[in-house]
Amino acid sequence: MTRGSLSRIKEYPPERLTGKDARRLMQQGRRFERPITLRAVAIGLLASAIIAALDPYGLYVIQGSYMTLDYSTPAAVFAFFVLVVVINGSWKRLNPRTALRPAELITIYIMMITACVVPTLGLTAQILPVLAAVTYYANPANSWDRLIHPHLHPLLVPRDKEAIRLFFEGKPGATIPWEVWLPPLLAWMPLILMLYFVMIAVMVIFRRQWMDRERLAFPVTQLPLEMVNEQEPLLRKPLFWLGFALPFAVGSLIALHNYAPAVPAPSVFTRIPIFRETVTWTLRFSFPMLGFFYLANLDALFSLWFFNLLFMVVRGYLNIYGVEIREDLGGAYGTPYIPYKYLGMGAMLMLVATSLWSARAHLSDVVRKSLGMGRDVDDNGEALSYPAAFWGTVLGLLAMSVWIWWSGLPYWATWLYLLFMMVLFFGLTRVVAETGLAEAVAAMIAPVFTVAGFGSTPFGARGLTALGLTWVYSADIRTTVMASSIHGLRLAERTGVRSRGLFWAMMLAIVVSIVASVWVTLLLAYRYGGANLNRWFFLDGPQFPYKWVAGKINNPSEPSVTGWLLTGFGAAVMGFLSAMRQRFVGWPFHPVGFCVGSTWIMDEIWLTCFIAWLLKFLILHFGGLRWFRLSLPFFLGLIVGQYTCNGFWLIMDYLSGAKGNQIFWI
Repeated sequence: MTRGSLSRIKEYPPERLTGKDARRLMQQGRRFERPITLRAVAIGLLASAIIAALDPYGLYVIQGSYMTLDYSTPAAVFAFFVLVVVINGSWKRLNPRTALRPAELITIYIMMITACVVPTLGLTAQILPVLAAVTYYANPANSWDRLIHPHLHPLLVPRDKEAIRLFFEGKPGATIPWEVWLPPLLAWMPLILMLYFVMIAVMVIFRRQWMDRERLAFPVTQLPLEMVNEQEPLLRKPLFWLGFALPFAVGSLIALHNYAPAVPAPSVFTRIPIFRETVTWTLRFSFPMLGFFYLANLDALFSLWFFNLLFMVVRGYLNIYGVEIREDLGGAYGTPYIPYKYLGMGAMLMLVATSLWSARAHLSDVVRKSLGMGRDVDDNGEALSYPAAFWGTVLGLLAMSVWIWWSGLPYWATWLYLLFMMVLFFGLTRVVAETGLAEAVAAMIAPVFTVAGFGSTPFGARGLTALGLTWVYSADIRTTVMASSIHGLRLAERTGVRSRGLFWAMMLAIVVSIVASVWVTLLLAYRYGGANLNRWFFLDGPQFPYKWVAGKINNPSEPSVTGWLLTGFGAAVMGFLSAMRQRFVGWPFHPVGFCVGSTWIMDEIWLTCFIAWLLKFLILHFGGLRWFRLSLPFFLGLIVGQYTCNGFWLIMDYLSGAKGNQIFWI
C-alpha cells in the first residue's frame, strides 16, 4: 500500500463491522473507525475511580493481593472480566440492542489500564510517603535535618510536623489536613502531568513503527481482544474455563488456609541456597505469567530464562572467588548485584539506540510532518497529530527540565537525568511490548546512574536532594503510563476505536485516578497510620532515597570508571546480539534477555518463563499453529482465573473482616 492511500479508500460504517471484518479490512489496508461514545467514557471514568479508590483500601486495610503494581494490571483484568461476563452479559440478555459493543468495552479497558498506573508504584504510594518521610524519619543518628532539610525546596514537601506524624501513626477520627498537603501536591502536578503527556506523545510517534513496520507481538493485549471477539467467543471454550479453574482453585486453597489453617495450602515457590549459600535460587510458578509468556516469541522466551541463569551462575562463581564491587547504587532497585546494574544500563541504552536507528525513516517522516514539509505523511489515525506529539514532546521535556532545575538540580544535569529516565521508560515499554514480560524492572534507576557516572561533587547537596525527590516517579518502575498507552493504542488499532478521542479519555482516566487514589490513601493513613498499613510503601521504601542522598553528601564519590567500562561492555554485548539477530534468521539469542535477565524480578519468574518456552516449543513442534491456536484459551484462562481469584477473595475478606490474606504477588 502506498503512502497516503489510506485517505483514498472507502470508510466502512462502524455498526456493520465485526471483529473478523475488522481484521480482514486491516489486512486489505482499509480504514475503519468506531467513534468513542460518551457512555463508554463515562463508564471508563467510573471504573477508573473505583480502581483508584478501592485498590489502596485492599492493599493497606485488607492487606490482600496486589492488583495494580505491574504492567499486567490485574485490577483492570478482573474488572473487565466482571464487566464483560456479568454486567454486559446480563445486559445483552435483557436488551441486546443497547448492550456495550466491543469497541466500547475496549475503550473502557484502555481507560482502566491507564488508571491502574497511578494508585501504587506509578505515583500515589510513592509521592505521599516519600515527601513525608524526610521529616518523619529524620533523627540525630541520620542527621537528615542537617544534611537534607536545608536543601529541600519549601514548596515541594509538607512542613507541618504534627500532620506528618499523624500521617504515619494515625489517630481515630483524624481528618485530612488539606492545607498541609495541597500546596506540595499542586506544585508536583505540572511535572507529573507533563511527564504523562510526554509518555503518551512518544508512544503516538512510535505506534506505527512498532505495530506496522516491526510488528511487535504485544502479548499483553491479546487477552482483552479475545474477550470481546464475538466471532469466536473465548468464554464459550471449555479450555478457557479449565485454565481459569486451576489458578482459581489453587488461590482459593491458599485463601482458605488463612481462614482455617487445617486447609492445605499449595506452595507455588521455594528458595534454594547455592554456590556455598552466596546465591539464592528461586523456583516460583506464576499462573498469569505463564499465560502472558505463552503469547511471546520463542526466541524472546528462551533468552529471558537463559540469560537469567547465566547471570546467576557467573555471579555465583564471582562470589566464591571473592570478586565484588562495592558502591552505593540506591539499594534494592533493579538487580541486587552491582556489576549487573551497569551491564543492564548499558544494554538498555543500546536497546533504545537500536530502536531509534531502526525507526529513523519513520522518525524522519514525523519530523517532516511536524515542520510542515510532509504533506504525504498520513497521521489521521493517530491519537495525536504528529505535530502535536512531536512539539508536545519537545516542549514537555523542556518544561520538565525547568521544573526539575527549579527543584534544585543544576540545569546541565537535568538533561542528563531526563535522558537516562526516558531511556529506561522507553526501553522497559519496548521489553514488555515485545516479550509479554508483564512484570518487569530495569537493572538500574536514572538518578543513581546519573550520579554514578559523573560523581556526586558536581551536583552539590541541593542537586543530590533534588535527585532524591525523583524517586517519586522514576525509581521503582514496575508500571508506567507509557506502557499502558502503547497497549491502549494497540487495542484501539485492532478494534477500530477512533484514536483522537482516546487521548483525552486516557488523560481523564489519569486525572480521576490521581484524585481518587490520593484522597483515599490520605484518608486511610490518617485513620489507621501509614506505618501500620504497608511496610514497603510507608517504612522501608520512603527512606531509600534519603539514605542514598545522605550517604552521597557524607561520602562524596568520583565518576565510576569501572561503572562506565561495564556500561560500555553491556552496550557492546547488546549491540552484538542485536546485529546477529538482524543478520542471521536462526540466531537463538534475543537481545531483551540480556537487557533484563539480571533483574530481581526475572530471578523470581525465570522458571515460569522456562515452562512457557518448553510448552510452546513442544506444541508448535508437534502440532504447529493449529495446536497453538487451540491451546491459547487455556493459557488466557490462567491469567483471568488468577486475577479473578485475587479480586474475589478481596471482596470476601472485606465482608468477613479478614486481613493479610495475600494470594498473589508476582
